[in-house]
Amino acid sequence: MAVTFTPLEPFGLEVTGASGGQLVDPRAAEKVRAALDEHGVVVYRGLDISDEDLVALSRLLGEVVSARTGEHRLPEIATITLDPAKTNTVLARYRKGNFLWHIDGATDELPQKATLLTAREVDPAGGDTEFVNTYLAYQELPEAEKAELEALRVVHSFANAQARAVPDASERERAAWEKVPAKIHPLVWTRRTGRKSLLLGATAGDVVGMDSEQGRALLEGLLERATRPERVLRHRWQPGDLVIWDNTGMLHRATPFEPTSLRLMHRTTLAGEEMVA
Repeated sequence: MAVTFTPLEPFGLEVTGASGGQLVDPRAAEKVRAALDEHGVVVYRGLDISDEDLVALSRLLGEVVSARTGEHRLPEIATITLDPAKTNTVLARYRKGNFLWHIDGATDELPQKATLLTAREVDPAGGDTEFVNTYLAYQELPEAEKAELEALRVVHSFANAQARAVPDASERERAAWEKVPAKIHPLVWTRRTGRKSLLLGATAGDVVGMDSEQGRALLEGLLERATRPERVLRHRWQPGDLVIWDNTGMLHRATPFEPTSLRLMHRTTLAGEEMVA
């Protein structure tokens, strides 16, 4: 079968006709990285990549973060599910945060570079993944607003994201969230290349030096504008799909699904390569 490449709207690239083993090659991996830099999200339909090849491809693309959950025989792979029979209850509860717009590692000094997510089991009742391009969100702002936002810094915290995802949390849970250190980042992330994006999402709480209510209103307004329906890329999963995205420039979220859902994903994560500045 011939390999075909189809640009997606409003951004992204879909690849069909490829097999998992074909990507485990330095030349192929370089093309994957180039496509990721250009399109932000790359969708491989029906790739059926094995766990071993998923890890091997990830290593060709960058430094792989160990999942450290003990849920999979390969430490680089995280199993993404809400089913308490397939994961521990603490992780399942934390993963409700995946239903909110976010980037992974926003509370870290060095946010994760990219994510590779492949579908092992899907459920038509829910669990699509949606993406928003925060490079485009920044580019489309008026020039005067860009200048104002570039002076702002935002407090990102795990507690802020979890409070939104689990509003009925106990005091004990909230205390545990607060133990995760917060991180202050510029609202506008300027890369070494000069490319800029907005750093938004569920972890974003207060704006430094601004009244809390005013700051949160600003962030919510920017998020609402960035995630208007016409700006959202929605991926409807099929078994064997692999989606790779630039975590630093894409907000993402899962559409809601029940803890009893069949949905099971295997994920690898690439370590960050550039600090927020």
